[in-house]
Amino acid sequence: MRYRKLGKTDLDVSILGFGAMRLPMVGNPDRLAGFDPKVPIDEEHADRMVRHALDVGVNYFDTAYGYHGGQSERYIGKVLAPVRTKVMIASKLPVWNIEKPEDFDRVFEEQLGKLRTDYLDVYLVHGLNRTYWDKMKALGVLGFLDRLKAEGRIRVAGFSFHDEIKVFKSIIDAYDWDVCQIQYNFYDRAYQAGTEGLEYAADRKIGVVVMEPLRGGQLVDRIPTRVQEQWDAAPVRRSPAEWAMRWVWNHPGVSTVLTGSSSLQQLQEHTRVVRDAAPNSLSEEELARFDRVRALYREMVKVDCTGCAYCMPCPNGIDIPHNFQLYNDHFMFPGPEFGAFFYNNAMPEGERASACVECGDCMDKCPQQLDIIRELKEVHGVLAAPPKQG
Repeated sequence: MRYRKLGKTDLDVSILGFGAMRLPMVGNPDRLAGFDPKVPIDEEHADRMVRHALDVGVNYFDTAYGYHGGQSERYIGKVLAPVRTKVMIASKLPVWNIEKPEDFDRVFEEQLGKLRTDYLDVYLVHGLNRTYWDKMKALGVLGFLDRLKAEGRIRVAGFSFHDEIKVFKSIIDAYDWDVCQIQYNFYDRAYQAGTEGLEYAADRKIGVVVMEPLRGGQLVDRIPTRVQEQWDAAPVRRSPAEWAMRWVWNHPGVSTVLTGSSSLQQLQEHTRVVRDAAPNSLSEEELARFDRVRALYREMVKVDCTGCAYCMPCPNGIDIPHNFQLYNDHFMFPGPEFGAFFYNNAMPEGERASACVECGDCMDKCPQQLDIIRELKEVHGVLAAPPKQG
């Protein structure tokens, strides 16, 4: 395992971190990304994943209050209890659960209890955007973080982020942050914080934790033919996951990259590529290949949904991420009407885009700031249409 400093802190962090948002679930093919509280974590499978991560030297484990409907923190606390002093546990303050200053301590104490620890190595203000940032500042979150650090109850203070670059910079400049967590991959290099934000944070010695390096699996699952042809044409053969992970690790400002693996097989693949993950190790020709692949994806992707499922559950029962997946598949994989077939025949009617009543509940939750209501109308308009006659 390779290690890098977590920004200006004295912590050496494994460059591959264990993300606990998409843990395997019992009887569920990892749809909904672990946000359904009614579906339990497949702990037997997850235990094998954690043991493998520990065996190869992973020391950074990331969870959050809301992952798996609260199950994730409980599971991470239990499975890491025997090795607590040898690992770093990162969790997040659920900004949507904070309405008054007293809520900070109440939620934090609840999290410590679930995680079976009396301190957190990393505590992040979760999912900051302009609205939540203004709300948290007004309620005194910065003083709360200062107090937790002074009391030794957290070692590192930071935030995770979903908004545009100017908001990111304003948050960075407002406090002496230790770490930030951003969505970053070769497709999203100019999205949200992006490369500009990564470099802005790194220049200030702030550790950068990268989430969604594979864009929720979209950059590695069912690769479009034209994209696979680009990877196959490279002189060095690598899997799409290895290409994508190495692109992120190529940036010296990145401290660690979270693998949101939902199976042991996925985790094993990610840990295999660590040995070659040095900063500035990709050639100019390889970087140009990423540019070509990104351009191909940009031509095909219609909805920039990562499948994170923050929009779920929908009050009306719509499976929003699955609708968007089928919609994108319709354009990315030409040939038989794959997406339309599943939309009309395999998806329950109540889960289809057509069931949207435009309540707007999903709109405030989407980290990508998608116009979900409008996009769902587009989904139904395309996928419910009768097949074209030859």
